Amino acid sequence: MILWLIRRIAQAVLVVFAMSVVVFMGMHMIGSPADMLLAPDATQADRAQLIAELGLDRPLLEQYWRFLVSALHGDLGRSFVYNVPAVTLILQRLPATLELAFSALFLAILFGVPLGLYAGLRPDSWLGRGITTGSILGFSLPSFWVGLLLIMTFSVSLHWLPASGRGETVRVFGVNWSFLTLDGLRHMILPAINLALFKISLVIRLTRAGVREVMPLDYVRFARAKGLRPGRIVVMHILRNIMIPLVTVLGIELGSTIAFAVVTESIFSWPGAGKLILDSINALDRPVVVAYLLVVVTLFVLINLVVDILYRFLDPRVRVEAAA
Repeated sequence: MILWLIRRIAQAVLVVFAMSVVVFMGMHMIGSPADMLLAPDATQADRAQLIAELGLDRPLLEQYWRFLVSALHGDLGRSFVYNVPAVTLILQRLPATLELAFSALFLAILFGVPLGLYAGLRPDSWLGRGITTGSILGFSLPSFWVGLLLIMTFSVSLHWLPASGRGETVRVFGVNWSFLTLDGLRHMILPAINLALFKISLVIRLTRAGVREVMPLDYVRFARAKGLRPGRIVVMHILRNIMIPLVTVLGIELGSTIAFAVVTESIFSWPGAGKLILDSINALDRPVVVAYLLVVVTLFVLINLVVDILYRFLDPRVRVEAAA
C-alpha cells in the first residue's frame, strides 16, 4: 500500500510538471499582454519599459525556469491586471467554484442514483422508459441554453429566484460561503441545477447500466432464493456493487466540474474561479491563467488519488491484485 501510494504521488508530480510546461509555453505563444495593458497612444518606449518590467524580454526558457523556482516556493507570479499574487486571487474565487461544484455533485447523487435504480429495476415500465429518455435529453441540451431558459423561467417570468450573483455570504475560517444563508441558497439553486443536469443524466445511465448488469448474477439470484427482502437485496447486493464504478466516475466528474464551470459561472455571473479565468484570458493575464490551470490540475490529480484509494477499499479484488 505504501509503495503504491509513493508511485501514485510520483506520477501526480510528473503530471503537474508536464502540465506546467505545456501551459506556460502555450500561453507565451498567444499575443502579448503589453498590447492589452498599454493605452492606444502609448509610445514604443513605454511598451519596451512595460515588457522589461514584466520580465517578458528574457528568453522563454529563462522565464520558465524563474517561474518554476518561484512556484516551488509557492509563488506563481503576480497578476498583470490586478497587481496581486495570482494564487491569492484564485484562492479568493475558488471557494465559490467548489461550492457550486459540490452542490451539482450532491444533486447528481440525490436524483441520479434513485432514478437510475428505478430505471434499472423496472426497465419496461412507462416511468422507467421515461427516466431513460429524459437522461438522453439531459446529455443533449447545451448548458448555456438551459441556463438562459432557467433564468427566463424562474427569474424573469416567475420572479422566484435571482438570476445572478452569489447573494449573502457568511465568513467561516476566513472563507465566504453562500450555502450557509437563505439568500445564498436562493442564488445557488439555478446555477447548481444548470451545472448538475449533465451529471444527473450521467449518473442515471451509469446506475441503470450497473443494475441491469448485476441483476442476472449468481449472488443476486442466491439472495432471492434465500428469501431476503427486495429492499435488502437492492441495498446490500446491487447498490453496493454498482457504487464501485460510480465512485470512480463521480470523482473524475468532480474534477471536470471544477475545471469547466466557466459557462455556468458566466451565465449566472457567479463570482468563481471559472469567471476569473475567462476574464484573464480576454485580458491576456498570463500569471493568472497559468496559476489557475496548475491549481485545477493539482486538484484534479488529488481527487483522482483519493478516488483510487477509495476504489481499493471498496473493491477487495484490487487489493488482492496489488498484493500479488
